[in-house]
Amino acid sequence: METKDQETGGQAEMPFLDHLEELRSRLIWSFVALLVGMVLGLMAVAYLDVLEIIKIPIEDLLPNETLIYTSPTTPFFITLKLGFIVGLILVFPFLAYQAWRFLSPALYTNEKRFAIPSILVGTILFMGGVAMAYFLVLPLGLKILLSFHTESLEAFITIDEYLKFATALILAFGFIFEMPVILVFLSLLGVVTPEGLGKYRRHAIVAMAVISAFLTPADPYTMLAMMLPMLILYELSIIATKVLRRRRNERNEVVVSEGGTA
Repeated sequence: METKDQETGGQAEMPFLDHLEELRSRLIWSFVALLVGMVLGLMAVAYLDVLEIIKIPIEDLLPNETLIYTSPTTPFFITLKLGFIVGLILVFPFLAYQAWRFLSPALYTNEKRFAIPSILVGTILFMGGVAMAYFLVLPLGLKILLSFHTESLEAFITIDEYLKFATALILAFGFIFEMPVILVFLSLLGVVTPEGLGKYRRHAIVAMAVISAFLTPADPYTMLAMMLPMLILYELSIIATKVLRRRRNERNEVVVSEGGTA
């Protein structure tokens, strides 16, 4: 009968110090990737006018269609911040790959083949969350928030405050859309099960509501715009974990059968 060690390629369990060394290596590669990504991001900010793209959701809502700044250093730091954010998005697949490489020793050999598909799906989901936030949630949230007391107040918004608000919302959606990939990977590690995800569905819904209320503007529309995809992704995660567990059980049955006939 084939054991897990044999299925994982005969690799023995890594000592604790080896785990630390592996973690150190992955963190160094991730840091280098972020530096490279930031350089590319700064080039994109300079040559592709990323700031103008970021301003589109709010431009029509401002009296003069212009954001302001109050410090001479603001344009410089805004450029750095935008460069880092664009760079993070560009190198996200590589960062996901480094995380996978660090955690993959705990998986069976045949489960490691999910690396590339998982990274691809994770990248698509991340970009989908970013796109949804930029094209739908951010304009809707800004329109609602800037509709209060328009007869008495005039919007006087600085670029740094707007960028902080917009990027936090956009990145939050991007990372939240990673839920299926994270839950499926945790199921491969045996941390979660489909039954557990189903059993604690109500608790998960409450947690999603709290997270949505915390990460979105204080209005029910944008909160629901974040919570609804989270609910859908959660249900898809349950289905995916069931499928993967069934395939694992079928594989184990084949292994046992072949071992019994040997």
